[in-house]
Amino acid sequence: MRLRRLTPIALSSALLLLATLGAAPASAAPAAYVALGDSYASGDGAGSYDPASGGCLRSTNAYPATWAAAHAPASFTSVACAGATTTDVLSSQLSAVAAGTTLVSITIGGNDVGFSNIMQTCVLGSDSACLSAVSAGEQYADTQLPPALRTLFAAVHGRAPAAHVVVVDYPHLYTIVSFCIGLDNTKRTALNQGADHLDAALAKGAADAGFTFADVRSQFAGHELCSGQGWLHSITIPIGESYHPTATGQNLGYLPVFTAVAG
Repeated sequence: MRLRRLTPIALSSALLLLATLGAAPASAAPAAYVALGDSYASGDGAGSYDPASGGCLRSTNAYPATWAAAHAPASFTSVACAGATTTDVLSSQLSAVAAGTTLVSITIGGNDVGFSNIMQTCVLGSDSACLSAVSAGEQYADTQLPPALRTLFAAVHGRAPAAHVVVVDYPHLYTIVSFCIGLDNTKRTALNQGADHLDAALAKGAADAGFTFADVRSQFAGHELCSGQGWLHSITIPIGESYHPTATGQNLGYLPVFTAVAG
């Protein structure tokens, strides 16, 4: 059988196809990762704090740090800080994000809605005082937090347009059981519902910005306070660690959810 002579165009196409088939699959470049946010992102409550982080209480057990330790990113910077609000992230954390940043995580909003004051009211006050405080936080989450998130998320995108941004939310605080020392179930149920309002604002803000939303509530389900699992602190000393994830909560609650979407 006589072989047909290939035209220059056909020959070029054939060579390109052979080169493509023979090429090794490209591997993703290691991430340039920046972690933003509040105490749930810094790891307040998880121990093993970096002394250089001071009052920001950045822990080596926090989900950003444990993810970085396991995945060897090209670079890792956590500027998450206990007590931070959306305004604080804009003013003092956002500068860590640059055009070359490829992965950003952020957990924020709890301090905007007054988490600390709500918990203090619910621990020390009556059911009606607790419900009123939670309701005020829910109203803030529904009406005032969304524009703050839009501003913040737009700023993150503006500094790193190509970055994969993951918005990580907050767990419920309580497993509702018939008996558990501490707050009654009226308060516990209200606090869980308040978390849902906050998380709904984060989910919508992430979707509107084109970011990834990572919901930890199902991962924490059955492991909250009153479950006996030790994933969250109740009232503890130092007081600032109260109602925050333990090292176990960071590693078994937050880390798997973030890892599943971080890429």
